[in-house]
Amino acid sequence: MNILEFKNRKTGDKSERVRKLSLITCYDYTSACLASQTSIDALLVGDSLAMTMYGHSSTLPATLELMAAHTAAVVRGAGDKMVIADLPFLSFRKSLSDNVNAVALLMQAGAHAVKLEGAAGNCELVQHLVQSGVPVMGHLGLTPQSVNQLGGYKVQGREASAAQAITKAALDLEAAGCFSVVLECVPSALAREITANLMIPTIGIGAGPDTDGQILVWQDLLGLNTDFTPKFVRTYANGADVIRAAIDSYVHDVREQTFPSPKESYE
Repeated sequence: MNILEFKNRKTGDKSERVRKLSLITCYDYTSACLASQTSIDALLVGDSLAMTMYGHSSTLPATLELMAAHTAAVVRGAGDKMVIADLPFLSFRKSLSDNVNAVALLMQAGAHAVKLEGAAGNCELVQHLVQSGVPVMGHLGLTPQSVNQLGGYKVQGREASAAQAITKAALDLEAAGCFSVVLECVPSALAREITANLMIPTIGIGAGPDTDGQILVWQDLLGLNTDFTPKFVRTYANGADVIRAAIDSYVHDVREQTFPSPKESYE
């Protein structure tokens, strides 16, 4: 998939538009190899890796160098899947040259597109990047990089003024040239309205069923996060149980001296 196919899911013929977009976060080579063998449309190397892979309480510790390293690892395993990389905290809020250098690092790591949070102060950069050949995905609603300003991980856009601001931001990002916009943790009715007003696809996470696509975090989808499951998450496997059982089986076989067997040993 590329960004033209992405847009066709919104504005193409009916056979394309009925197939909603499915995305998942991905952070490493092995996971990307597995995802490449599925029907998933695209992979996002999210700055959520600061939390899911490194145990931080927010996405803020994700650095540009860390994002580039994980992006390169995912690209090596992703096959023909589209890979989108997050621009981490403050990496795109500096001078134009610094911002472009940050984007270049992710694109040179193999990303096919970048994602940035928020619209205010970013639209000129989006326009410049698009004109420079870089596809850009926007991200509105609950923007995790602004968690301290938002007062925590809360649903955004419940009040009329906040809903209007998010709607305007989505239209501004579209006008600047974004090929898609993620809507995170907003009321379903607001996501439905924004989706109807945009000519580019919306990707929901905690935004109800009426967006043009959905994205979930790898660990959430596979049931690997046992500490907390957000309301909007549906788990599709009991991954944590499977892994724990596999490790316990290995330990049992080692202790009982049934592993390694002659079949797993060299003469």
